[in-house]
Amino acid sequence: MMRVGILTSGGDCQGLNAAIRGVAKALYESFDEIEIYGISDGYRGLIRGEYKRMKPEDFSGILTIGGTILGTSRQPYKLMRVVEEDSVDKVAAMKKTVTKLRLDCLVIMGGNGTHKTANLLREEGVPVVTLPKTIDNDLWGTDITFGFQSAVDIAANVIDCIHTTATSHGRVFIVELMGHKVGWLALHAGIAGGADIILLPELPYDLKRVSAALEKRRKQGKAFSILAVAEGALSRREAKMGKKELAAARAAEGYPSVAYRLAAELQDQAGGEVRVCVPGHFQRGGPPCPYDRVLATLLGAAAAGCIREQRFGVMCAMVNGQVVPVELEKVAGKLKKVPEDCLEIRMAQEIGVSFGR
Repeated sequence: MMRVGILTSGGDCQGLNAAIRGVAKALYESFDEIEIYGISDGYRGLIRGEYKRMKPEDFSGILTIGGTILGTSRQPYKLMRVVEEDSVDKVAAMKKTVTKLRLDCLVIMGGNGTHKTANLLREEGVPVVTLPKTIDNDLWGTDITFGFQSAVDIAANVIDCIHTTATSHGRVFIVELMGHKVGWLALHAGIAGGADIILLPELPYDLKRVSAALEKRRKQGKAFSILAVAEGALSRREAKMGKKELAAARAAEGYPSVAYRLAAELQDQAGGEVRVCVPGHFQRGGPPCPYDRVLATLLGAAAAGCIREQRFGVMCAMVNGQVVPVELEKVAGKLKKVPEDCLEIRMAQEIGVSFGR
């Protein structure tokens, strides 16, 4: 009898249910006798021993549904080995649940923090296989993560809709998109939506350059401009600060986010009204786009293949159009940031997009 657990951890996104379905359907095809357990609410459920024995029908009709049927939660990696007020040894508790269920493998879906904890479990002897999910597309070792393209589609549609009102009123609009540490989402959505200025965490901006880009458009007779700004975008001054200094500086400014500060700073130079649009959690909600349904299904089936071959301690990744297993120790703790000389930035600059530099 093969026994497999599945959990989803961290922020939800589109494609999780498609991936769960892909894993389950491939497992049912691969093994005559198999039990699949859904762990509730990510690592929290694994710690508390909360789970459900799944049936084949549980995985039907979920391909197009957003979110995760298993539930999810955020359990910071830095606290995993810390015994808090509840006196629970989290690592020992997770291992206890795995042992209790006699799991032959635990399939884990998540982003950077999730993969660090998955690697911790691997080091503790737990057989794990992971899948890369995040709208940020910032996981090392894979060309793309599921959830990313769906979020790009939503974010680009927001910019498309902003275009009509920006054009009608001759306004400058700042669309703040998700991405604390990396700017893949803002970069792709900005290009797809025809943004005039794109600001990313990896490329600290110069406010004077941003103002100059707006002035250039006005001189060209263009009454409106659209900025696609990652929520983690930094000015050159901020990029020189430490984490605590930056947090204190932003708290002192009193703006809800970088977009609102930019709006205030650009108000005089913009020659008109500056408005802010923050789509927020819309970007990771709703059904997965067809691309993510395919990607999540491919990766889910690949995870079942790894289990069949007893190849554990790996993440199923998409590399150069092929699904390949990548060792978790090569993935955990690494961010895939936007390279300054990447194709998307170079080509965007060729058509006149400013990155505030």
